[in-house]
Amino acid sequence: MQTAPDSTASPTAAAAHLPQVHLPRNEGMPLDLDWVAGVQANTSAIERRAATLPGRRSVKKDYQAAWLLKAISCIDLTTLSGDDTPGRVRRLCAKARQPVAPDLLDRLGMPGLTVGAVCVYHEMVPTAVQALEGSGIPVAAVSTGFPAGLSPWPLRLAEIGESVAAGAREIDIVISRRHVLTRNWQALYDEMRQMRAAVGDAHIKAILATGELGSLRDVARASLVCMMAGADFIKTSTGKEAVNATLPVTLTMIRAIRDYHERTGIRVGYKPAGGISKAKDALVYLAMIKDELGDRWLQPDLFRFGASSLLGDIERQLEHHVTGAYSASWRHAMG
Repeated sequence: MQTAPDSTASPTAAAAHLPQVHLPRNEGMPLDLDWVAGVQANTSAIERRAATLPGRRSVKKDYQAAWLLKAISCIDLTTLSGDDTPGRVRRLCAKARQPVAPDLLDRLGMPGLTVGAVCVYHEMVPTAVQALEGSGIPVAAVSTGFPAGLSPWPLRLAEIGESVAAGAREIDIVISRRHVLTRNWQALYDEMRQMRAAVGDAHIKAILATGELGSLRDVARASLVCMMAGADFIKTSTGKEAVNATLPVTLTMIRAIRDYHERTGIRVGYKPAGGISKAKDALVYLAMIKDELGDRWLQPDLFRFGASSLLGDIERQLEHHVTGAYSASWRHAMG
């Protein structure tokens, strides 16, 4: 079955950074422990459903190219290495501005396509902000003692403030996993509320580190608590855990998003991160979002991939679509 997101029918809409309609932010709500306690997750059913997804969608030729262009617009192009340098970050930002060769984009009718954001450590925020000036591409900073989230609490809050002051428009925070593992939902809610307040006008993505939470039911409950506390996005992983984004976890989290939207009317975004490096995998995630949440979630204000190598594989697939030949991967370096 060949289908494509409605938004990819319009090159302008697919290439746009900002949504056509500015959604109200998730201001959160009082913690509803009865709702949290009632959340369940049928692990075997979720895993069976997830296992069918790669074979249920088959998009080819122009449809596939449209979906892949959509995926590019939703990438948080990321470098989170201990050996990051200003030069590497500037090169990554240049790639964010021009993620695909200009001649390919012209032939695809998509000049001006850019990624959704650039994600870096706090130390590199000023460099990224300067390199992206005038592009409209936001800088996202990982914060709050990333990736473990175990630094002193005052320092975690201060780190948020420093990144926002340096120009980061999005903050990816890490929750304290112990609150989920001990099912101390009040502590998780209170922590998230304080971090939400600290970001001010910037948007906050709550990283759950789902590979360390033990069960899909607790993934669902943690997702709900973070949304109640005001998270603008919920995100699977730091990319540093042994297990990062998976299809069962994604299905669990986006169904929590759907439930929250049905109850409150507020749309919360979703970001799978870690381990998504192939174009074919990106197509599966996009199809799942379309099926479970609808086309509106296929815009970069509600969906992001946390990735770097994914872009290179997508670019190779697009070049094959246009020219009929695959290019060497070294021609699509990220930085």
